[in-house]
Amino acid sequence: MANIKSAKKRILVTATKTARNKSIKSAVKTSIKKVEAAVDAKNKEEASEALVNAVSTIAKAAKRGIYHKNNAARKVSRLTKLVNGMS
Repeated sequence: MANIKSAKKRILVTATKTARNKSIKSAVKTSIKKVEAAVDAKNKEEASEALVNAVSTIAKAAKRGIYHKNNAARKVSRLTKLVNGMS
């Protein structure tokens, strides 16, 4: 355990940020799964709505620095391709 005051604070801050990042990453994964589930069910309307929600969630995570912008762009691109590939 840390003895220096600043090191103790860093431990607390890191724990707080880790929890926040974990929560946001979980929300992103959930929104991606909703899009994939709608695509598997061949429900175009539901997939489109879920895609809009997922893109928003991913963009917010990237803006906050939880995902790198290229990683976020790749996730959005893959989901968009998946939904647009539905007939």
